[in-house]
Amino acid sequence: MYWGTALQLAIRALWRNKTRAMLTALGVIIGVASVIAMVAVGTGAQARIAAQLESMGSSSLTVRAGSVTRGGVRTGVGTVSTLVYEDALALADLPGVVAVSPNVRTSQQVRYGGANWGTSIEGVTPDWLSVRSWTLEEGEFLSERHVVAADHVCVLGRTVARELFGVVSPVGHTILVKGLACRVLGVLAPKGASAWGTDQDDSIVMPLTTVQRKLLGITYIHGIEIETTGAPAASRLEDEVARVLRQRHRLQPGQEDDFRIYNRAELAAATSESARVFTWLLGSIASVSLLVGGIGIMNIMLVSVTERTREIGIRMALGARRRDILWQFLLESLVLSGAGGVIGVLLGVGGGLLLGEVSQFSIRITPWSVALAFAFAVLVGVFFGMHPARKAARLRPIEALRYE
Repeated sequence: MYWGTALQLAIRALWRNKTRAMLTALGVIIGVASVIAMVAVGTGAQARIAAQLESMGSSSLTVRAGSVTRGGVRTGVGTVSTLVYEDALALADLPGVVAVSPNVRTSQQVRYGGANWGTSIEGVTPDWLSVRSWTLEEGEFLSERHVVAADHVCVLGRTVARELFGVVSPVGHTILVKGLACRVLGVLAPKGASAWGTDQDDSIVMPLTTVQRKLLGITYIHGIEIETTGAPAASRLEDEVARVLRQRHRLQPGQEDDFRIYNRAELAAATSESARVFTWLLGSIASVSLLVGGIGIMNIMLVSVTERTREIGIRMALGARRRDILWQFLLESLVLSGAGGVIGVLLGVGGGLLLGEVSQFSIRITPWSVALAFAFAVLVGVFFGMHPARKAARLRPIEALRYE
C-alpha cells in the first residue's frame, strides 16, 4: 500500500465520524496548548528574574561592614566602622576587578517647593553607574570633581523625580536634602522593582563625600560594590578580597572578619536554576493532559478496530498484508494526534500572547517549546496508536469475515 493511499484511507475513515474524531483529538489539543502556555509563563518569569539580577550587577561582589560583639551581644551586620575609602582603592588594583564604588546610605526627607518625599540617599563615586549597570534618562552623572569637592549635587531616581516634579524635568533645579540645597544633575533611567520587591527608582544618588561629611558626619563607608569581568572572576575574587581586607584591617589569624562579602553571581545562578526548574515543572504538569489525550486516542482506536473487523477481513481477503492494516490504523492515530497538535499549537501561542496582554505575567514563547509540544503530541499518537494497530493487523481473515 502506498503512503498516499494509506493516508487518504485514514482521513476518510476519520471523516466518517467527525464528531468522535474531534472529541478524541480534544485531549491532545488541550495538552499541547497548556504545555506551550505554561512553558511560556515559566520562561518569561525566568527572563524577568535574569533581567532584574543583571540590572543589579549579576557578576559583582558586595562588601558590607560586619558586626561587633559587645558584652556577649552581637550587634549585627553594618555596625562596624572599619571599612574606609582607601579599602576600595586597594581592591580596585586586584586582577579581574573592572571598577569599584564605595558607598554610604541613609534615609532623608527631601523637598522641592511645596512637595516633599521620604527616600533613601546613597553616597557614591562616578564608577557606581557602571558597577550597577545603570543608565541615565537625562542630564549627567556625578564626576570625580564633585566627589573631591563634596559638591551639593545629586541625581534623582525616576520615582523621586515624579513625586517632587511631576512631569517637569528636574535637571537644573535645586532640592533640599536635610536642609542641604542640592542641584539636580540628572535623572536615572527607570529600573522598576528589584527581585525582593523594593522600588529601585525610589532613591537619590549624591557624591560619597557630601553624604559622609554633611549628612552623616562620618569618615568610614558602609560598603563597596565591585564589578568583575564575569561570574568565574567574581567567585575567584572572594578569597582575594577577604585577604586584602584582613591585611588592611590588621586582623590576626583566627580572628573573625569585620566585614561580609556577598557574591551576586552565586545568587544569580541559584535563582536562574530555580526559575528553570519551575519552568520544567509547569511544562511537566501540563504534559499530563497529553497523556490523557493519548489514552483517549487508544480507546477510540480500539473501538474503531472492533467496529471495522469485517472491513479488515475483506481487505485481507483481497490481498492486503498485515503491515498494510497496521499502517492504516497507525496513520489514523497519527492524523488525530498531528491535527490536535497543530490546533493546540495555534491555541497555545494565541492563548499565551493573550495572557501576556491582559495580565501582569511576563510571557516568552520559545520555538523549542512549540516544537517539543508538537513532537510529544505525535509521539503520543504513535505510542497509544500502536496497540490498536497491531491488534487489527493480527486478526485472522476468516474470523474477521465471520464477525457480526
